[in-house]
Amino acid sequence: MAAQFGRRLRKGAATTAVAAVAVAALSASQAPGVNDHGRQTAADATPSPDASASDGSATGNSPYYTDLPPLKSPNPSPSTGTGPAAPGTTEAGIPATVLDAYKKAEAALNSAKPGCNLPWQLLAAIGRVESGQARGGRVDADGTTLSPILGPQLDGNGFALIRDTDDGAYDGNSSYDQAVGPMQFIPSTWAWAGRDGNDDGKKDPNNVYDAALAAGHYLCRFDWDLSDQDDLDRAILSYNNSREYLNLVMRWVEYYRKGTHEIPDGTGTLPGNRSDDGAGASPSPSTPSTPTTPTTPVPGGSKPRPSPKPEKPGGGTTTPKPPTDPGSTPTTPPSTPPTNTDTVDHLEDAGTAKLTAMAGDAFTKRISTRAETKAGKAVGKVRVRFTIIGTTDTTFTGGENVATVATNSSGVAVAPALQAGEKTGEVTVRATVVGRTVAGLDYTATVTERAADALARTGDAALTCAPGGEFANQVEVKATYKGAVADGVAATATLIKSADDPTANDKGPYFKDADGKAVRTLKALKTDTKGLLKLPKLYADDTTGTFLLRVNTAGGATLTVELTVAAAETSSPSPSTSPSA
Repeated sequence: MAAQFGRRLRKGAATTAVAAVAVAALSASQAPGVNDHGRQTAADATPSPDASASDGSATGNSPYYTDLPPLKSPNPSPSTGTGPAAPGTTEAGIPATVLDAYKKAEAALNSAKPGCNLPWQLLAAIGRVESGQARGGRVDADGTTLSPILGPQLDGNGFALIRDTDDGAYDGNSSYDQAVGPMQFIPSTWAWAGRDGNDDGKKDPNNVYDAALAAGHYLCRFDWDLSDQDDLDRAILSYNNSREYLNLVMRWVEYYRKGTHEIPDGTGTLPGNRSDDGAGASPSPSTPSTPTTPTTPVPGGSKPRPSPKPEKPGGGTTTPKPPTDPGSTPTTPPSTPPTNTDTVDHLEDAGTAKLTAMAGDAFTKRISTRAETKAGKAVGKVRVRFTIIGTTDTTFTGGENVATVATNSSGVAVAPALQAGEKTGEVTVRATVVGRTVAGLDYTATVTERAADALARTGDAALTCAPGGEFANQVEVKATYKGAVADGVAATATLIKSADDPTANDKGPYFKDADGKAVRTLKALKTDTKGLLKLPKLYADDTTGTFLLRVNTAGGATLTVELTVAAAETSSPSPSTSPSA
């Protein structure tokens, strides 16, 4: 059975059944859900009911390589990495630049989103399944593929139907979308998920550093914790919505977790089998250190000619455009049935409540949008993109400013929760239909300043001082809002004239500014992460009496503290006693 592992399954009526039996038998020997003792592993854990309920897929559910990991240990032999793997085998090593990109993406995500717990092995597993590790590491020194890696055009002919969303900017196809690059992003997803992973100022889906970092952020959105199997399932299914894909990726994740090794760039082998049975794919060429242009045999035994560019995953090619003949009759493209997206006429609000949150807090209400036909009928399975417009630090939960969500059977797409930033004011969120030009629908969310509704001193020591002296104790207060700690709340402290006159006093206790001058109002104060505010030291002039310090916060919390300036009491001498005569 192991000998059959590297063989290519060829499409055709006579071999389909045999291929299916071979794959089934091999899969049984390495079933993702079974180990040597017959116990289930994490790879076969049943995903939660909502595991695939996110935003379609990063790849448009394009075909992927189905080769399983080798049966032998992933630990390298002493001679590993000295040259290309033998043709027809499954290479377990990862090209040096590609592996470096995965590990750098893991480090970046561990810093930006530590709660996600993204392992580089997950990126490696997806990169293996999507592009065979950038076609065996055929990348330049900056990590850009030596030639574009494109999936088949998603024209509905055996694949999803996704009409052009980028005017061919990423995939060179102005009619339909195609998955692009080592991590196989479709253009509409790359438009918001793209990242600059090698700090060259560009977001290039054909660069493995950019693609790996983008994949990491994509997998970490929605506050998913990838150390939790349910969230891990959701993340993988959101990349390509297929249970078989989930099991396959998890199989490679588990394999790489046991160990792997680095191989020189360009020396890995291209996988042999794809989820579409390798339709249109030529046999996998070996990939020497200096890559050569793949060739396609010409019928009749003539010399091979170079394959047209760009290549598809699996070694196939896209169909080149024929030269234009001014005298010929234009060819009418084949008609395709309308998709759900084609039937959308407009978007309607689906009962979104008022969106208001305090700076730094999560919004408790979420945006709901309904896709409808011209007749007002709901349209399900349509991708709605929510984009935060303008200059603001408010994001969706997970730190993104764009989220794409598929409408449910009622035609409703619910955006992820918004997370308010520190900038206050109105924030606009625009809903649009991916792949369809219809008017967008704008929502307004309001971010208010952080507030407190209660203030209290943290101590009860008397605040007294002698004229011209320094108060021994500093004033410290704690701010709360609805009983919870109110951190980052703006506050003002003023030494006021009286309870009825909140203007600043011109005598009595005072603070000092940086130059040591007396000031009786302090502005731009803020509570710390524990809601505490400790005021600077207080001093007294020569005026004695009782004075008031008032602390106000955003939100209306007020606290008035009493200060006393009094001369020290002097003890009167005891009367002298005359000795008796």
